Amino acid sequence: MQRRKFMQTAGILASVPLLNKAAASASPHAPAAKAKEIYEWRIYTLESENHTLDDFYKEILIPAYNRKGVQVGAFAPYKKEEAVKRYYLFIYPDLATFQNVKRELWNDDAFMQAARPFYDETAETPAYSLFDTYLAEAFDKIPHWRKPDKSRTLFEFRHYKSPNEEANRRKVKMFNVDEIDIFDKTGINSVCYGDLLAGPRMPSLIYLTWYKDEPTRNEAWKKFVDHPDWNRIKALPEYAHTATDNKSHLLSPRPYSQI
Repeated sequence: MQRRKFMQTAGILASVPLLNKAAASASPHAPAAKAKEIYEWRIYTLESENHTLDDFYKEILIPAYNRKGVQVGAFAPYKKEEAVKRYYLFIYPDLATFQNVKRELWNDDAFMQAARPFYDETAETPAYSLFDTYLAEAFDKIPHWRKPDKSRTLFEFRHYKSPNEEANRRKVKMFNVDEIDIFDKTGINSVCYGDLLAGPRMPSLIYLTWYKDEPTRNEAWKKFVDHPDWNRIKALPEYAHTATDNKSHLLSPRPYSQI
């Protein structure tokens, strides 16, 4: 009898935390946690300098993604002598939207009808040789992208590779706690930052910044390198060996870019 009473009491007590949690989540005054954005980069290597892919994105693919609540940035290499490439940044409000759009796009009759001529043409005469995909989750510091000024003519896409996953976590922390704040102080204008979930070079992080022009960009980076806060944090042992490979790509926005 005593055991039965104990078990009943234990069951009631065990349910209290769950009830409290449910009540808290149901409270109209409880703040709703907004999901961090998901970023998908697609980097195309073109067969030649032509407008086939640009026209497809501008007239067909981007409008289809816009209908599903996704904005798209479009970029080309800033320096003309570089390889013929296109960089596209898809901004999803959350991971569920990313998953849903991937499924729904091929069932979108309006999109498929408009896209059919492009697919038929490029099946025989490809517009690109390949494209790499990077999927990333926004940083805690900047969970939603920052819109650049209209004066922007130059973007910088950076990719930091770490020697292992623990080092990558520390590099992400370095940005969240200190580095982005120093960027803000020195004129390195943030667009978005992403911790890579999947991509060709893992583990790593990627981010995008913007500038009025190249001299402005060079001046901002000089201020950053000379800034006392940067010289303080780069010597901290907790940030040692966090990024061993840093690749930078200067980009120009395409006329139809939404970023």
